[in-house]
Amino acid sequence: MRTFNVFVDGDYFEVGVEQIGGAPVITSISPAVPQAVPAPPRPTVVPPPPRPAAPSAPAPAAQPAPAPKAAAAPPAGGTVIEAPMPGMIIRFEVGVGASVKEGDVVLILEAMKMENSITSPTSGTVNEIRFKDGDTVQKGDILAVIG
Repeated sequence: MRTFNVFVDGDYFEVGVEQIGGAPVITSISPAVPQAVPAPPRPTVVPPPPRPAAPSAPAPAAQPAPAPKAAAAPPAGGTVIEAPMPGMIIRFEVGVGASVKEGDVVLILEAMKMENSITSPTSGTVNEIRFKDGDTVQKGDILAVIG
């Protein structure tokens, strides 16, 4: 009798085959219990000893990062245009002081390789533009203020 170890769909079987009358015949199939093989030991890494610090001038105090200009509150009475999605400003179609009507395109915002027209939610005058062409914005950033 010959014994074969067979894997079928991740299951391990031990198959016994005998030759009877010239043709091989399967005589037994039993699920084999695989022997646990101990994992090879992991090499240990010893960290290098710390180097003594070279004397140097004291580090200057860290400057606080400037707050992004989009975080400022809108002026009283102004209607803000917020970024509806993260993206990059391709161009502003209007400038500060321009008169816009509700629905006029104020800027083009590229998001996910698509250009999106951002329109004015109200009629009025553009009081403030808080970003420039090519700037990256996040959802909710105030892009412009209409007064």
